[in-house]
Amino acid sequence: MAGDIRNDWSMAQAKAIHDLPFPELLHQAQTVHRTHFDPSAIETASLLSIKTGGCPEDCGYCSQSAHYDTGVKATKLMKTDEVLSAARRAKASGAQRFCMGAAWRSPKDRDMDALCEMVRGVSDLGLETCMTLGMLSPQQVEKLKAAGLDFYNHNIDTSPDYYQEIATTRTMEDRLDTVENVRKGGIRVCCGGILGMGEAEADRIAMLVTLATLPAHPDSVPINLWNEIDGVPVQKNAEPVDPFALVRVVALARILMPASVVRLSAGRTGMSDAWQALCFLAGANSIFVGDQLLTTDNPAAWRDQDLLARLGMHVAPAKPSAEPAPVA
Repeated sequence: MAGDIRNDWSMAQAKAIHDLPFPELLHQAQTVHRTHFDPSAIETASLLSIKTGGCPEDCGYCSQSAHYDTGVKATKLMKTDEVLSAARRAKASGAQRFCMGAAWRSPKDRDMDALCEMVRGVSDLGLETCMTLGMLSPQQVEKLKAAGLDFYNHNIDTSPDYYQEIATTRTMEDRLDTVENVRKGGIRVCCGGILGMGEAEADRIAMLVTLATLPAHPDSVPINLWNEIDGVPVQKNAEPVDPFALVRVVALARILMPASVVRLSAGRTGMSDAWQALCFLAGANSIFVGDQLLTTDNPAAWRDQDLLARLGMHVAPAKPSAEPAPVA
């Protein structure tokens, strides 16, 4: 049945769906989408870099890696009051969820009290909380859960086969271990990847199959377009993503993971309104709002408001539960 939750997808099954004639693919994706979500509703989130640059990882796409000269200046962890001021501005701009990212391999235990204080403070503002801090131990997950963290983001970035081409300081297994630690610790998982780093079509499909065959699907699946960054290794292999190729990936994510929120993340500044509308039709139902993500630009708030108004769409009400209510 359309919208059934499965965790046994094969590459052959996923490729067959991905390669459907475009009208049929979008029809199937929209049918699944309507089973679990209001097709006119878009969730909104805001992203703040609470500790920028100086990361010891060598991820070849990242401007914040200490291995590359990208012009990004390393900073210390922000103070809680600074973070809360940013969270208030995000809420005033229409964000429902506030995501806090730190350029670390993993947080140090000495930072955990400050991080938990941020979570509690943002939650008290009436915003959903999300963090992305690198790898987490079960003990760190337990502390963040106790502080009230709603979501944890830890992307797998690409397929298992292509991952070794973009990072050597940690493995795909390391990433999946953190995702599992988060899931077992009772924090909702946000996990997706990046398109346009020189990967093949098969890698994009395999990335989604990897997520769709986890013990539980991620609650949120961000789909990023790689932004051009001088000084990083991915720059030499990166290729622009064909608009229809992105829509196919969004549709496949929607069909493989029916109840997961699919977020258009980095790269929207290079997308036309029509391109974004096609992605919404294919099942994307979340965007980042605010002028900046971690270190890259994002569409101005008025542009997103104008786009949703012209499409007759609206911002979805925040849900306290991880289980979205099906649309009648």
